[in-house]
Amino acid sequence: MIFYPNAKINIGLNVIERRKDGYHNLETVFYPIPLQDAVEINVIEGEVPECGYRLRVSGNLLDGTPEDNLVVKAYKLVKSDFDIPDCSLSVYKHIPTGAGLGGGSSDAAFTIKALNDKFHLGLDDDDMEHYATILGADCAFFIRNRPVFATGIGNVFQPIDISLAGKTLLLVKPDVFVSTADAYRGITPMPAEFKLTELLKQPIECWKDSVVNDFESSVFIKYPEIAAIKDHMYDLGAFYASMSGSGSCVYGIFESPVAHADETFAGCFCRQRELE
Repeated sequence: MIFYPNAKINIGLNVIERRKDGYHNLETVFYPIPLQDAVEINVIEGEVPECGYRLRVSGNLLDGTPEDNLVVKAYKLVKSDFDIPDCSLSVYKHIPTGAGLGGGSSDAAFTIKALNDKFHLGLDDDDMEHYATILGADCAFFIRNRPVFATGIGNVFQPIDISLAGKTLLLVKPDVFVSTADAYRGITPMPAEFKLTELLKQPIECWKDSVVNDFESSVFIKYPEIAAIKDHMYDLGAFYASMSGSGSCVYGIFESPVAHADETFAGCFCRQRELE
């Protein structure tokens, strides 16, 4: 069974307050986008490794051990409650890591959904969201995989009526790693002056002056090349441009595809997709 976990972007991101447990409450909108990894799950035939699974990762290579991989964590979590066979897990990484696009979280959520389908586990969306939440705050978003207004630590979802269908999304990620911990240290949490859900009811042309990502103020000082990408997207005619989450990827929303984008952002991860 092969499945295709997709990425997401954050539209607006307000860090509201620091919690007593050290995490932060925030407000953001998660919007699914058609940039995908590929994950294949097969039952192991023959000798089974001592760990009970096989993992193969290709494409954009990941740091860390197999036990750190969210696909493995999702597989082991579900397997701990169900008598499913030992499996081989093959992951092709196309979504860049450290980009704020949720690639690892999506891989984990889609693994849960794939195991449910493949082995007829009978889990509904609520059940699968429960498993996904154990793995990471935003993992559960990818179970239903539709636009939501996210609060809490990014784990409380409310459906939101927003559509960017027909617009072109330009994603550009320089070869820069932004530490999430450093990004949080660089901001002062405070309640947003205006509710994000109300701001997003404005025409998209108005978002530039009102819909913000709180991480940009500190990240742009440390990594001016990320700020330059955002500025360049507006020069190219973007309706709206922003960092996604605390990662180093910048996205721009355009009316139509941007000519020669690869050449314009040479040396960066650069992809265009029509939004649905």
